[in-house]
Amino acid sequence: MRERSKRAAVAALAGVMTMGMLAGCGEKKLDGTQTVATVNGTDIPMGVLSIMVRQSQAQAEAMYASLMGGGQAGYPIWESEAEGGGTYGEQAVEDSLKDLETLYILKEKAADYKVEVTEEDQKAIAEAASQFMKANSKETIETLSVTEDQIKTYLELRTYQMRMHDAIIAEVDTDIPDEEAQQSSFSYVSISTADLEEKDVEAKKKDAQKILDEMKKDPEADFDETVKSVSEDYNALEGTFDTNEKKEDKEEGEEDLTSSGYPEEVISVLRTLKDGEFAPDVIETDTAFYVVRLNKVNDPEATENKKTSILDEKQTEFYTETTDKWLEEAEITEDKKVLKTLELKDNHKFVIGTTAEPSETPEAEDASEETPAEDQVLEPAEEETEEIAEEPTEAPESDAEETETEKAEEEGTEDTVKTTVTPEPTEEAEK
Repeated sequence: MRERSKRAAVAALAGVMTMGMLAGCGEKKLDGTQTVATVNGTDIPMGVLSIMVRQSQAQAEAMYASLMGGGQAGYPIWESEAEGGGTYGEQAVEDSLKDLETLYILKEKAADYKVEVTEEDQKAIAEAASQFMKANSKETIETLSVTEDQIKTYLELRTYQMRMHDAIIAEVDTDIPDEEAQQSSFSYVSISTADLEEKDVEAKKKDAQKILDEMKKDPEADFDETVKSVSEDYNALEGTFDTNEKKEDKEEGEEDLTSSGYPEEVISVLRTLKDGEFAPDVIETDTAFYVVRLNKVNDPEATENKKTSILDEKQTEFYTETTDKWLEEAEITEDKKVLKTLELKDNHKFVIGTTAEPSETPEAEDASEETPAEDQVLEPAEEETEEIAEEPTEAPESDAEETETEKAEEEGTEDTVKTTVTPEPTEEAEK
């Protein structure tokens, strides 16, 4: 099988990004030529770490903006104190350096796994790096303090990481026994009683009993409609649990939960039922009343999904254990003084706006296999004004630019960055 490792080499930076920068005051000038760390005798230049950190910063800020309902203005991120000392910005830079050190080790170990970056990959990488440099302003490149060769290095490392990941997890046994994954499925309504007075708790219990009584009268009735007929605030939900009982360790003071995350009182009753049966009584826990119906003792679809989940967990655990061991065994020196020159500040933002994704047609997939660089590098948007994109948007490019201009007027002095990178390539067909 041709693995995901055969995907185009330029997957590390997805889409065409417009990175808006709002320069902060008193920023230390970064020197991308300085060595920030050495891994088994190989120097890591600051410029490679810089592009990695800024990409992570932009992604984190975009996610935070979406969680805050479209913006993070006024909410400090990077300069806030973190647990364990230092700021979140300092921790993010340190974590990125560890990740980068791992990338260098993965490249070093590649030959042991018969993983390589081909001449075709190198051409794709060179084209992507060239597009990156052309699309960005001189000011942006100076702020990032990154060279075209360093962009090539970063893309090459990401390529090795992608292919080494596949090679490493290939060692994990994919056979998941049925008894380990077997799932039972059920429907339920949970009526919360948390923080309610006694009279209100009694009212909730009556609602639960009414739902159960109605379903007993007509077991074939639509469960959710019956639940809604009692109160629009309630919903019938679906759940699954391990058919073969497993006990999970719990911390002192935690509610008794099974491996599925549902209260033990609920699961213990479900285990006594047959397909299609309702529990004979309303189930009461410390925080809710439950009305439950067992759908299938053995649910094949849920079981297959569980197998996939178990395998993903095992592969992730094995990959992490392997790379952590390599990182621990490696001879690594870090220049903390150089590292401190790379700062994440709340008034120095990198915000990414991405254009529409290319269509995933069979023709496109074939093209990507043959000429990944030429077919997958998207053209950058034209740079018209000095703007800052305050957050990512899915609007058409013209709308995005109008939004960026409006936000820039509110923020003040701006500098626009446009970054040509490549879309996440599709997986190749098995051959």
